[in-house]
Amino acid sequence: MDSQRKSLLVSDLMLLAVAVVWGTSYGVVKSALVFYPVLGLLALRFTITFVLLSPALRQLAGLSWREYLGLLSTGLLLLGIFLSETFGVLHTSATNAAFLISLCVMLTPLVEWIWLNRRPTRLEWLAVGISMVGAALMALHGEFGMNVGDALILLAAVCRAVQVCLVKRVVQCSQIPALAVTALQSGVVAVGCVLLALITLPTPMQSLAEVSGPTAFWSYIAYLVLACTLFAFFAQNYAIKRSNPTRVSLLMGSEPLFGGLFAMLWLNEPITVQGWIGGGLIFASCILASRKWSFWRPKATAAVS
Repeated sequence: MDSQRKSLLVSDLMLLAVAVVWGTSYGVVKSALVFYPVLGLLALRFTITFVLLSPALRQLAGLSWREYLGLLSTGLLLLGIFLSETFGVLHTSATNAAFLISLCVMLTPLVEWIWLNRRPTRLEWLAVGISMVGAALMALHGEFGMNVGDALILLAAVCRAVQVCLVKRVVQCSQIPALAVTALQSGVVAVGCVLLALITLPTPMQSLAEVSGPTAFWSYIAYLVLACTLFAFFAQNYAIKRSNPTRVSLLMGSEPLFGGLFAMLWLNEPITVQGWIGGGLIFASCILASRKWSFWRPKATAAVS
């Protein structure tokens, strides 16, 4: 196996791991919001992440102002994603949130085609279609109606599609380390959430000191910081530089499967047989997108002597 294929395999496995932890994050966030409001939760999550990653900022020395502006723009977009996503989770079920966020799988190829001028392959379009059928099957079991929370998650899905392509555009022609990108993005989100928390929450620090069930709450924070932020954003930034946005989104499109499973086990949200079929289709689309299938490539014709 050559180094390029090995690097792509590593990034694919990392993205599937991201799908697992982000799928579980909806249930964890919903549980944490019982103890603390959205802005306070996000401020804690990203401030701790930024402090842990701040030494990596030294690797950004010597960047041009254009590169700095590009990285800051990815952080601002990430702030919008998490505000929309977390407020959305507050007002909808974890299962619905996991489904709706996967719509970025359908949107990313379009954004990539228009913005980065890379037309997705037929195989990628097929995988997108299978993923969307699976996501629809997961969503349409039982009652599903668009409410404020669902609309916010849908907005986050649109922003995610743009985010993947924006990060690709910013880092593809540079040697910016993925960990440094993650550190800067975390800092932007942390500053934004802290400012918003100070403006909107009357006594944020007092509320934090009075959290009931501190053991459970801080265990949720630890999981969100270590798995869903530190690891997940490093893995995503690492993979985007070595792959293309459509492939990245397809591999992370298995979130609804893991999100639905975790919501069923953690929050007792039911999943029907139809939902299981949908989850299986989503996982199949990820396998389809991550392999180079020989039957899909045209066979070379034999030379005529």
